[in-house]
Amino acid sequence: MEARSRAATHVFGAVDLGTNNCRLLIARAAPDGFRVIDGYSRIVRLGEGIGATGCLSEAAVIRTVDALRICAAKMARRQVTRARCIATEACRRTRDCGPFLDQVEAATGIRLDIISAREEAELTLAGCIPLLDPDKPYALLFDVGGGSAELVWLRQRRPEPPEILGCISLPCGVVTLTERHGVHEFTPEHYERVVDEVASMLQELEATHSIRRHLAEGTAQMLGTAGTVTTVAGIHLGLDRYDRARVDGVQLSLDAVREVSTRLANWSCAERSAHPCIGPARADLVVAGCAVLEAICRTWPASCLRVADRGVREGILLQLIAAARAEETVAIQ
Repeated sequence: MEARSRAATHVFGAVDLGTNNCRLLIARAAPDGFRVIDGYSRIVRLGEGIGATGCLSEAAVIRTVDALRICAAKMARRQVTRARCIATEACRRTRDCGPFLDQVEAATGIRLDIISAREEAELTLAGCIPLLDPDKPYALLFDVGGGSAELVWLRQRRPEPPEILGCISLPCGVVTLTERHGVHEFTPEHYERVVDEVASMLQELEATHSIRRHLAEGTAQMLGTAGTVTTVAGIHLGLDRYDRARVDGVQLSLDAVREVSTRLANWSCAERSAHPCIGPARADLVVAGCAVLEAICRTWPASCLRVADRGVREGILLQLIAAARAEETVAIQ
């Protein structure tokens, strides 16, 4: 009991700096996980132009440092006692990340930890575990980010954590694909080419694990996270504005996913920009994400897709809380 009360005095912080977004979550421990007390998200496009230059642009660095200053201020105001701040694909790919990390630390006090694609997938899984159906022993979890897409094939072992049977990171995040193809308005033919390009990348995972067979037998489930799939869910639900409480955990038929994806691909950038679940900052990227989603749905035609508005930050918080409780338990023995 003493250990639990001491853990509850901590305030935990998690920063996830991706290729497109900078996100913060601050929480306190709770019996069933944690209770969020503050959060922040800003599109910074840190990875803008990396595909062509291999380096971070000055404008992207300025945007990112500004966002991280806000994260640092929020953590100071909330008196965060335990925090982890990570960076993913953009920082993994750039040739000049050392000076960027030093600049961030000097300007904000935040020291970013660049994690591997494997750890990124593990943290995403840790954050999404509560949404897994315990009656289906297998699951395909995917995260379509800005720089890359991570896919995890796993087996549940409750009450133990899931076992990762296969994990891949593919260079088909929404920023990466959009810049690679150099268009913001995809013709139907071009969109199909992108879908085929991504689908070809998925074949190795399918060939190794026979995921399609498990889905057909009803022993597997599919869970998607990150901006594309949550956007598709918000539009399918007809939301006037994005509402995490209504999106997180919702189940969509693959027909509904395809219908919304096709609709977004056919809209102009101006039409996408005007939609409250997309907005101007993401209007030029969401079609590339829809192409990745369509490729996944064609490769693995599940009965439905569960949507998660959670991932790396939640995984970090759960790990921090578990570590704090373990330390305090040892301390009182």
